[in-house]
Amino acid sequence: MMGPAHSLSGAAAWLGVGAATAAAGHPMPWPVLLAGALICAGAALAPDLDHKSATISRAFGPVSRGLCEVIDKLSYAVYKATRKQGDPRRSGGHRTLTHTWIWAVLVGAGTSVLAVTGGRWAVLGILFVHVVLAVEGLLWRAARVSSDVLVWLLGATGAWLLADVLHAPGNGSDWLFTDPGLEYAWLGLPIVLGALVHDIGDALTVSGCPILWPIPIGRKRWYPVGPPQFMRFRAGSWVELKVLMPVFMLLGGAGGLTALGLI
Repeated sequence: MMGPAHSLSGAAAWLGVGAATAAAGHPMPWPVLLAGALICAGAALAPDLDHKSATISRAFGPVSRGLCEVIDKLSYAVYKATRKQGDPRRSGGHRTLTHTWIWAVLVGAGTSVLAVTGGRWAVLGILFVHVVLAVEGLLWRAARVSSDVLVWLLGATGAWLLADVLHAPGNGSDWLFTDPGLEYAWLGLPIVLGALVHDIGDALTVSGCPILWPIPIGRKRWYPVGPPQFMRFRAGSWVELKVLMPVFMLLGGAGGLTALGLI
C-alpha cells in the first residue's frame, strides 16, 4: 500500500485498541489515545525505511535518505545470508527485513527502553519523529506542497504539547505499566502495532509480505504471505484509494468515539 493508506490504517488500529480497552473496563486516558494514534500512524510508514522513494525517505531530508540507503543495504545483506533455495534472487532489500514481525518487535522494544531510560528528551524525540511521519502520511497532500521546515515545526510543537499533557498526573505517562520507573514504557506498543499493520497491508498487495521470517515455509524462508492472488491488488490502485481508505476512516472514527465513551 501507499503511505496515506498505511498511516490511516495505523491510526485506525490504535483507535480500535482504545475501543477494545474501554470495552474491557480499562479505558485509555485521552492523551494516550491521541498520542498513540499519531505514533501508530507514523510508525505505519517506518517499514519502508528500506525504500528510497518512500514517504519516510523524504520526511527528514538527507538524514532520512541516508538512513534509507543504510537500511536497504542491511536488509539486502540479511536476505542474501538467510535465503533458501526457493527464495528468488533480488537486487535490493525492499520488503525484506523491515517487513517482518521480528523487526516490529525489536524496534518497539527498543523504543520502550529508550523512553524509560532516556527521560523527557527521549520521549520528545520519539514523539517528534512520529508526529512528523503522521503529518506526512495523514496530511500528505498538504505536506507535499509545504516546506519541510514547516512540517518539522509542526511536529516539534505537537511533540512538545503532547509530552507536557502526558506528563500531567492521570494523563497516561504510566498507562498499562504502573510500576515506578516504567513511565512511557507503553510508547513501544503503537510502534509495534504500526509496523505490523503496515506488513498486513502490504500482504494484501500482489507482492505479498514476508512477515513471518525467519520461519521457513516450504522451500522459502522469505515467503510472501498474502491472500489468494485473486483477492490482491496493486499498491495505489482504486481498491486502496476508493475502498480501503474510506473503510479505515470509518473504523478509526468509530473506534475513537467508542474509546472516548461517546458511542
